[in-house]
Amino acid sequence: MEWSDIRVFLAIAREGTLGAAARKVGLTQPTIGRRLRTLEAALGNKLFQRTTGGFTLTDEGAALLPRAERMEEEALAIQRQISGQADHLEGVLRITSIDWFGGSVLSPVLTEFAALHPRVIVELLTDQRFLSLSRREADLAFRFGPFDEPDVVSRKLMQVRYGAYIRKGSKHPKAGDGAGATLMALDATFAGTPDDTWLQKMLPNARTTFRSNSRSVQAKMCAEGAGVAILPCKLGDALDGIERLCLGDEPPTRDVWIGYHRDLGRLARLRALLDLTLARLAD
Repeated sequence: MEWSDIRVFLAIAREGTLGAAARKVGLTQPTIGRRLRTLEAALGNKLFQRTTGGFTLTDEGAALLPRAERMEEEALAIQRQISGQADHLEGVLRITSIDWFGGSVLSPVLTEFAALHPRVIVELLTDQRFLSLSRREADLAFRFGPFDEPDVVSRKLMQVRYGAYIRKGSKHPKAGDGAGATLMALDATFAGTPDDTWLQKMLPNARTTFRSNSRSVQAKMCAEGAGVAILPCKLGDALDGIERLCLGDEPPTRDVWIGYHRDLGRLARLRALLDLTLARLAD
């Protein structure tokens, strides 16, 4: 039984299909299937039931899962500990944030960092999902809210201000009414966020015509006249073609937190980017 085959087992269990598991671990789908058959032969049991909807764990697979996850935790701990002791400024550094924050806030910092440390390759992963710091899916994460993962070192980085924006030259809706106006809102996954609720309250008679989980998409559509959008001021103020509405009040602010796994605390390239980020962005 090889540890690399256990990694394949975990990927299939989490992703549900051979194709998705192959993309997760960077192998081809035939290789994933062959490695699974090798593991099942070594253990003498079928670990998955093949269905039209994908792969589901058998009883034997479900029994293996928690032990495989503990093996993964130890393997990743070794990797983090060795990486965390590296004191040279080269290698790959993975960062995760949501899309607009990466483009509007982090990009100047990352440009400066690249000029200072050209041997470090920075990978910026813009994703609405929380990538795992424990599994090294990312080394440094920016999130709108505190971290709750164990063994993560975090701190509040900055406060983000929001505003209501509309295409320049468009008729401004009246605060407390909004009749005839159209709104762009967050999708159902993020509905109910403070700024989204605030917009519905300020313009109760406006009609929502578009939803998206991307602030960048909302900003572009706002500039094209699709309606009123709540945008981070860092994004909205920098975009030509839109202007901020004055509704007699401002949307609630949100806090951005930065975090990394404690085992990487001594990783030189992470410390260098962390220090630069705090110097440029911290409130």
